[in-house]
Amino acid sequence: MPAIPAATVANLRGLGSLPLGEGRSVREGLVFRSGQLDRLDPADPVVAALGIRTVVDFRSAAERAERPDHVPPGGRLLVADVLADFLATSGLPPAARLKTLLSDPALAEEHLGRGRAQAAFRRTYRAFVNTESARASYGAFLTELGDPYSGPLLFHCTAGKDRTGWAAAVVLSLLGADEETVMAEFLSVNPAVRQAFAPLIEGFTAQGGDPDLALALIGVVPEYLEAAFDEVAVRHGSMEKYVREGLGVPDEVTALIRERLTVYAA
Repeated sequence: MPAIPAATVANLRGLGSLPLGEGRSVREGLVFRSGQLDRLDPADPVVAALGIRTVVDFRSAAERAERPDHVPPGGRLLVADVLADFLATSGLPPAARLKTLLSDPALAEEHLGRGRAQAAFRRTYRAFVNTESARASYGAFLTELGDPYSGPLLFHCTAGKDRTGWAAAVVLSLLGADEETVMAEFLSVNPAVRQAFAPLIEGFTAQGGDPDLALALIGVVPEYLEAAFDEVAVRHGSMEKYVREGLGVPDEVTALIRERLTVYAA
């Protein structure tokens, strides 16, 4: 699951060709994920070749205002603010405060040391499942995937690892990917995000910051995704019920997603 080497879009990758078992795989060229699109250049040949028709932006209002998306020519933008409710009650999650935290090791240790960073991310991932804004956002995203006129579709957040990672995990789970495949796809973003934040990490550790804390902030680990899956199990019992009851996506739309995104080996 290597990144697509675009010069103007960070952490760009496709879900196409991922194995689904029984000789099936995800159809190529229809679903892509990335970090924010504020630097996207329509002249970037790699991005232009994807033919993106729909962009789903999972970022908050503040993130969108600070770094607005550059949507590919002819593309349509769907705003789906996953964390609106969580932010209203809990404040900014660690991933939204990376630059501030990584510029001050003492501040980072005070607020997120001794396992508190990991605990904060687990709470955030559970919020992807249990808050109203997240349910509405991921429901709208899946509805777009079921629309034959919406693709190729690209979905993203800021770094393209947390809100985007859960969206990818939901899609792959619906298509029938096994746990190992879903987790491997989720973790595959780590090299790209670590490279993107390398200067911050180096500066943080040079000031005496804990490198493990830095990596907990900028990367993803299995326990984050496991927290979201556990929340699905506790609240809904299965991914099917989460999508149907939690996200409000009818079974017929789920069937369309599977039909559109699944290809069988010849």
